[in-house]
Amino acid sequence: EVRLVESGGGSAQAGGSLRLSCVGSGYTFKNYCMGWFRQAPGKERENVANIDADGKNNTADSVKGRFTISRDNAKNTLYLQMDGLNVQDTGMYYCASDPEEWCAGGHPYWGQGTQVTVSS
Repeated sequence: EVRLVESGGGSAQAGGSLRLSCVGSGYTFKNYCMGWFRQAPGKERENVANIDADGKNNTADSVKGRFTISRDNAKNTLYLQMDGLNVQDTGMYYCASDPEEWCAGGHPYWGQGTQVTVSS
């Protein structure tokens, strides 16, 4: 059974930092393109960042220069380092394996999400 489990969310002050983690199991993590997504109440889901199996990565313009995606295949873990947080970064953050967005995946799996709340 494929499982993705996010952690690291919480509350932060504007200008602060958080690091999200996503641990994958039940499949060969290192072979797959991965992504981070977020969704704020009343808004559409946004693709925040992606990283492929070779480490090539992409970040959305809204977070470029502030968020960094990385992976540790030895630990089956995906990370999202979030610096310079602002209130617009508030939302539920999800990791996905093989998402359609940027990764052109065909069979995505999703984690349950971790909440990030940024206050001014």
